[in-house]
Amino acid sequence: MPLPDTRFLLRPFSIVVYPIWTLLAFFYRHSPLRFLSSTLQPLFGLRNTTDIDPETPESTSTTNMSAKKKIAIMTSGGDSPGMNGVVRACVRMAIHMGCDAYCIYEGYEGLVRGGDLIRKMNWYDVRGWLSEGGTLIGTARCMAFFERAGRLAAAKNMILHGIDALIICGGDGSLTGADRFRAEWPSLLDELAANGEFTTQELQPFRHLNIVGLVGSIDNDLSGTDATIGCYSALARICYAVDLIEATASSHSRAFVVEVMGRHCGWLALMAGVATGADFIFIPEKPREDNWREEMCSIVEHHRKIGKRKTIVIIAEGALDREGNKITPAMVKDLLADKDGLGLDTRITTLGHVQRGGTAVAYDRMLATLQGVEAVKAVLEATPETKTCVIAITENKIVRKPLMDAVQDTKKVAKAIERQDFEEAMGLRDAEFSEQYKSFMMTTAVQVDKELLLPEKERMRIGFINVGAPAGGMNAAVRAGVAYCLSRGHEPMAIYNGFAGFARHHADNPGAVRPFNWLEVDGWASKGGSEIGTNRELPGESGMETIANLIEQYKFDALFLIGGFEAFHAVSQLRKARDQYPSLCIPMTLLPATISNNVPGTEYSLGSDTCLNELVEYCDKIKQSASATRRRVFVIETQGGRSGYVATLGGLGVGASAVYTPEEGVSLDMLAADVRHLKNVFAHDQGQSRAGRLILINEKASKVYNAKLIADILREESHGRFESREGIPGHMQQGGVPSPMDRCRAVRLAIRCIQHLEQFGRNVHNRVKVDPMSTTVIGIKGASVVFTPVKQVEEEETDWPNRRPKAAYWLGMKEIVDILGGRPKYELPESDLTGIKAKDVKRGIVPP
Repeated sequence: MPLPDTRFLLRPFSIVVYPIWTLLAFFYRHSPLRFLSSTLQPLFGLRNTTDIDPETPESTSTTNMSAKKKIAIMTSGGDSPGMNGVVRACVRMAIHMGCDAYCIYEGYEGLVRGGDLIRKMNWYDVRGWLSEGGTLIGTARCMAFFERAGRLAAAKNMILHGIDALIICGGDGSLTGADRFRAEWPSLLDELAANGEFTTQELQPFRHLNIVGLVGSIDNDLSGTDATIGCYSALARICYAVDLIEATASSHSRAFVVEVMGRHCGWLALMAGVATGADFIFIPEKPREDNWREEMCSIVEHHRKIGKRKTIVIIAEGALDREGNKITPAMVKDLLADKDGLGLDTRITTLGHVQRGGTAVAYDRMLATLQGVEAVKAVLEATPETKTCVIAITENKIVRKPLMDAVQDTKKVAKAIERQDFEEAMGLRDAEFSEQYKSFMMTTAVQVDKELLLPEKERMRIGFINVGAPAGGMNAAVRAGVAYCLSRGHEPMAIYNGFAGFARHHADNPGAVRPFNWLEVDGWASKGGSEIGTNRELPGESGMETIANLIEQYKFDALFLIGGFEAFHAVSQLRKARDQYPSLCIPMTLLPATISNNVPGTEYSLGSDTCLNELVEYCDKIKQSASATRRRVFVIETQGGRSGYVATLGGLGVGASAVYTPEEGVSLDMLAADVRHLKNVFAHDQGQSRAGRLILINEKASKVYNAKLIADILREESHGRFESREGIPGHMQQGGVPSPMDRCRAVRLAIRCIQHLEQFGRNVHNRVKVDPMSTTVIGIKGASVVFTPVKQVEEEETDWPNRRPKAAYWLGMKEIVDILGGRPKYELPESDLTGIKAKDVKRGIVPP
């Protein structure tokens, strides 16, 4: 039996003032023609109260009589992993902000056709969408929208549903169409009025149309953003495939030509080449010189001579030579297989639409969610004068940018390629693109380009050491640093097994200090863990005098450290010991690498993306089990030390019902509120699928409440209404094969680190002692990659007792996890009393 209309229950005398509303409500509730609801609801403000869900704020708040803003979400163009995350975030954020959310099915086709293709969405309608691939609301090419008649029909359908704001997730073509639609909007309304479709008074509330764009594209081809939704998921598919291909290539000593997507953008081919350590790549923006055949054969021949058994060439589908002629995989295959040349047993693999498929990786889920939330805010904050914007990301910062500026710059790239102005094409890509291209060229042509070598007196001996727990990307960083050193003439030296190995095993046979073997290192791009070993021992524990003497004994000119908080602490100790030990007056730099992402001085550490991917995959499987039983809660314990980064971002990626972090703590009041919420949710469960729930708790969120205890509390307090289990992925979170993001960023940041050390040169003890930049942490901060002096980080940015930064950019994401998970408000735990006050309170001397 349908619920009564809450508007009249809350305001019973409104029936006297608004009798027409009562009649319409009666007609709507009792008429068999309820399919007209899609038209009647927006026009007359009727609300379907049978759609109430206990998770949404609507179900517990009083309905406001003022008209709600109605926001529509649409996906268009080619599908990409993460689009469903956008829809979920937009729908739930819109509802949270007191708006009505609509989904337009089948892209612009649905906007033109209207009817059942424009549907009002409720909170539970998007449950479980984060883990689904493609787009569940569909996308289709729509020729009708290219004509004014089609756009006129689209405008009419929007007005019929009361929609005055549109969020579109698609490529540059879809976003261009959206901007044109907005520009024509006033004239479309005038035409609808002239045709007698609506009166001027009816159209008055719709005079202003807000449109916000989000870029969903696996090609990452929109200028102005570092990443588009879906690109890292597609890159993960490519790297996974290439990793598999490498095994069979090495077994048979074969060459493989792998074709990837990218008609006008070579991002996928470039990043795949960087991440997998490919021998050669072809991209549209940067064709090789006229002698590309000789260049490729020369590099491949060099690699074969040093002992490589495999050859991987990655080619974008839009690859061209400098004359604008297409380069095909068949051409490359024939060249590699030519019996009068290299004569390699060569195969072609075209990955095709496999790159689009599958669920989104953790980064794309995070990006889709945060950009979806920002899109709703942008729609609500827009004015008639606000330009149509696109939500972008620069390094680690979500930003709004003028839509058409980004679209026009994107089209300029294609035009530059067409007229063979490849320098401009590269310039129009973001800074990371050109930097990664230089990184690839440096790492693939090791010891081939003799012009890169420095004069003998400027060459340095650089020690490489890993400190702390293993993290994805460590090996890729070492490989890139070694490649740069060898290309410049430096001598890279491996220090095996951290400071413990340095201090106690340096004189073994083989010793813990020895030169790198490039043939061995070249295969490390896709390897997890740490091939040179790592442990948590600090130089102070190994013996600072011993470490100082060994640095002098092995004549190190610089030290490159890769690791987590222990590595940061190690650099801090070495810096402070310089006055006592002059041999420590050498430049040192740290590349943060830890799954906990708790190194001060950066917002991103190598390994954190790999960890999140492993955690999200684990939680997806657990949630599937929870959903299969319908009423089950899993409490998942995450790693992360005293940093809640992994738990929070993991919660964002899996749609957790609650997240407990060390920064916030856990209390009985919080647990009681969450128990009440879960009981309410399951009590209103009407047999829908995906009813399972996840709670994530950091391993050190509380000294008392752990995953098992919370699961036991939930089970006890449910009184048989639902079940609960705990899950502990443990060291699985360190991952096996590093994620493409960790690999690519490892290469980029490691080369920057060696370049930074290179600036100091040799025998610069006096300069190093007074220059704060001689001991640094490289990091991503906001929209920039920066080196920060360790002394500054120690004093201003480090929470030493908790081994984490004082400020964390991701703390605000915790609120988004709670909002989108439907978690009710709760009281924060009280802070602990410490010191004398704690003792006095316990003794009753002072009030608590």
